[in-house]
Amino acid sequence: MKRASMIVLAAVMFLTMAATAQNPPTMPKPGPEVEKLKYFLGNWKQAGEVKPGPMGPGGKVTGTQNGSLMPGGFYIELHGTGEAPVYGKFTSIAYLGYDPQEKTYTYDEFDSTGEHTVAKGMFEGGTWTWTNEAKMGDKVMKGRYTEKITSPTSYDYKYEASIDGGEYTTMMEGKATKAGGAAKGKPAAAKSPAAKTSAANDAGTPKSK
Repeated sequence: MKRASMIVLAAVMFLTMAATAQNPPTMPKPGPEVEKLKYFLGNWKQAGEVKPGPMGPGGKVTGTQNGSLMPGGFYIELHGTGEAPVYGKFTSIAYLGYDPQEKTYTYDEFDSTGEHTVAKGMFEGGTWTWTNEAKMGDKVMKGRYTEKITSPTSYDYKYEASIDGGEYTTMMEGKATKAGGAAKGKPAAAKSPAAKTSAANDAGTPKSK
């Protein structure tokens, strides 16, 4: 009986493998939501200002960002560089994507200062809004980063933060432009949550998206 069962099992496995070979599983494809993220492809430059805060006087912040589509087409990979007061120069790598289960956009960043930032986003009315939450000692800091699209090659950005449930305060704002966009006299655009975070910290304000 055992031997007969083994033979039947082997036959079933063989038939299953043969069927799979003839009809290989379909590879998943990115959803239409990812198309919106392609706005961030290419080379961007940004210039902004970090507002004076309890940890520093604030100052100008500059940066660059290169966005490319990862193999498979599900994520945008962002390589960034920047410089800001107090914080100095920094580099970062981040990933933009869409979570179909949570029905939300995702942002995952790692930078040269050891920070790891995770944010969730939405796109509505021509504006991207990214939010996250982080701890500052015994306090909870909520971050809100917005990118208002002003043209196909530019957007304005603003980073606001709320500490322990208080009102949101503007920590940083500026403009960014895609390569070739500035020459057309169009407003500049900002970079994704990654740059904003670094810049805010640079001026002495806490890093968060």
